[in-house]
Amino acid sequence: MAPTDPKNATAIILAAGEGTRMRSALPKVLHQVGHLPLIAHVMKAARAAGLDRPRLVLGHGGEAVEAELTKRGLAFDVAVQAERLGTGHAAMMVRDAGLIPDGPVMVLLGDAPLIRPELITGALSKLNDGADLVVVGFEAADPTGYGRLIVDGGRLQAIVEEKEADPAQKAVTLCNSGLMAFGPGVLEPLLAGLTNDNAKGEYYLTDAIALAGKKGFTVTYTLADEADLAGVNTKVELAEVEAEFQARRRTELMLAGVTMQAPDTVMLAHDTEIAPDVTLEPNIVFGPGVSIATGATIRAFSHLEGATVGEGAQIGPFARLRPGADIGTDAKVGNFSEVKKATLGEGAKVNHLSYVGDATVGAGANIGAGTITCNYDGTNKHETVIGEGAFIGSNSSLVAPVTIEDSAYVGSGSVITKDVPAGDLAIGRGRQVNLKGRAPKKG
Repeated sequence: MAPTDPKNATAIILAAGEGTRMRSALPKVLHQVGHLPLIAHVMKAARAAGLDRPRLVLGHGGEAVEAELTKRGLAFDVAVQAERLGTGHAAMMVRDAGLIPDGPVMVLLGDAPLIRPELITGALSKLNDGADLVVVGFEAADPTGYGRLIVDGGRLQAIVEEKEADPAQKAVTLCNSGLMAFGPGVLEPLLAGLTNDNAKGEYYLTDAIALAGKKGFTVTYTLADEADLAGVNTKVELAEVEAEFQARRRTELMLAGVTMQAPDTVMLAHDTEIAPDVTLEPNIVFGPGVSIATGATIRAFSHLEGATVGEGAQIGPFARLRPGADIGTDAKVGNFSEVKKATLGEGAKVNHLSYVGDATVGAGANIGAGTITCNYDGTNKHETVIGEGAFIGSNSSLVAPVTIEDSAYVGSGSVITKDVPAGDLAIGRGRQVNLKGRAPKKG
């Protein structure tokens, strides 16, 4: 057999299950871990292992799955399993759609998002050692519910589903993950020999093991960690997988030089990018699309999504960065402040209780407490431009579209509706009137 190059292999991802135990109208494989759908995690691992353009077997909610994955820019082909007649039947749908490749095939599960790329390449490498079919197994802490790998003399003889296992087989803790690697030209003849002569009347892909032995194919298995193979069938399992994903990402980041004062309280997205020497205080939530440069500090109880934070910047505590926030080097966004679709130049400050949206803030500008950019007129969003070194006094409202030029000064409590030229002082508030003796009487 010619050496197997993972780049010549193709993934078949079984994702046709309805997931009724999730108690959700959302297709099971579209539930998210780290803000990424379960099936997209599997596709990401396959791509990292060198397997491009997988074949997806979709059933219930398939159109929604296709739409979501296409929106995310992922490439794939689809086979439809209209009736749920087992994993073997799902693979038959790939065959019937003319999508069985000529090269090696790796069968994966769309609801197991913790799979590592090296698990895939490890299974495919067994094909180079002379195997025609490789099953990924694991030693289960509790084997209940899993199919058992029946091994004799180091050779895999069969996979027996629990419902059909005898007491001796049920005592086996070596279990089937559902993941298999097939050598070139192996899968199709095995599918042709599958029958549904079992208690559920379904076609099991696991029956291919015994069938392969009868056809003279060499069958073996490889072991993986049980945690890497965890599937999701309920919201409880979804939460457990999320916890494992978060723990892994935190560990990766800390080993790469990120400081986390209370790691278990930091929630990360699948694409969160954090450079070395960034400090994360407790209780921080990262949505998708966040990048943090070296030396930045994200203080407690902050929420970031779709944002970029420059070197040495300080965010929080209790700050919110929404999509489009671009915080420059050494800039500050302080407590109870929110930034959306706005750029803060180097050293700019939005320290207290302010909202800056649809805006450009120049280097060294200072935004006083309680300032808001009034960017929405009820129909359209408008831009506010604040120049370098400008000073916006506390409790000011900047009614967009408006420009505050370099080094301009806005007096506290102002409502600014017109542009302020460079170096000018703008005051836009009602004149104070003191009414003698009119203070309300206490008591």
